[in-house]
Amino acid sequence: MKVFSTKAMAVRAVDLCVALLYEPPSIASVTHVLREHGETGELHLTDDDITAMRTAAAHLRDVLAAATTGEAAAQLNQLLAHSARPPRLTSHDGTTSWHLHVDSADDAPWAEWFLTSSAMALAVLLADQQRIPGGLCASTGCGRPYLDVGGGSPRRYCSTRCATRERVAAHRSRTSPATR
Repeated sequence: MKVFSTKAMAVRAVDLCVALLYEPPSIASVTHVLREHGETGELHLTDDDITAMRTAAAHLRDVLAAATTGEAAAQLNQLLAHSARPPRLTSHDGTTSWHLHVDSADDAPWAEWFLTSSAMALAVLLADQQRIPGGLCASTGCGRPYLDVGGGSPRRYCSTRCATRERVAAHRSRTSPATR
């Protein structure tokens, strides 16, 4: 049975943000991400759902782009105040482990579910870590969101590919003939 941890919900949120905002969004691409994160059964997504989910993804991206923890917390509070309902436990009629939802019902619109569950997960991680639980890639021309819930130095890049690209560019700029 699939277990829905806060970290797993936040990872799903970031993956959906990337699929909705940085790739050509489609029912197929969003369905693929949802399946990768354990959603089973019939996923009845429409083009209108994708459009509404893109709007939710933009709000979540803004949280990860916040300059300060206070700004991110204020944005999360606003999202939760406007879209979340009282917490409720669900097992989706016994098909999953028990977990919290803050959307209106098990059959709530996709965008409502995505925004509320993602905002809740990011809020819990912010409270646990006392910092924004992610950010936007610092690589020139990328800006994709990433989740940073590990210890050690804070992340700056969405992937090792972007980090390597920036290190190579910095090295080349230091060793180019123009800088001698």
